[in-house]
Amino acid sequence: MMKIAVLATTIVAAAAFLAPAAPTLAAPYFNKSVKCQETDPEGRVIPTRVGNSALGRNHFSSKHNIRTCKIISAAVRDKVDKKEGGRLEHWGVAYKGRQIVDFVVIAQYTRKTADRQYDAGEGQVIGVVTAYCRRMTECPDWMNP
Repeated sequence: MMKIAVLATTIVAAAAFLAPAAPTLAAPYFNKSVKCQETDPEGRVIPTRVGNSALGRNHFSSKHNIRTCKIISAAVRDKVDKKEGGRLEHWGVAYKGRQIVDFVVIAQYTRKTADRQYDAGEGQVIGVVTAYCRRMTECPDWMNP
């Protein structure tokens, strides 16, 4: 009887080692290439990466209709309006005649995003996560000269 118990334990232990490991969830892909960058008044270099549909230029250009680095640079060159840890908000205002549009640029000045899904790599920062116009779904086309 003892031999059967030892043999059964050995088989169970061997099966545990030979069973396929649970798949690890890979981080979502995002293009880390820098499209443009700007330095804020405190000396932080904030990159705008190509990104993907969730963050970076690919996100805000398609979802919020900001397609030029000029808008991002205009906000980042000014002071940080709101800071929570590595999350920086820069607020800006765009004018065309009597039209005034308030916009926001949100950057993550850390290696990883707050949810830890994205990693810019050693010695790098995520940079601009999104940019959008307040009180509207998409920014007006005239903001993209």
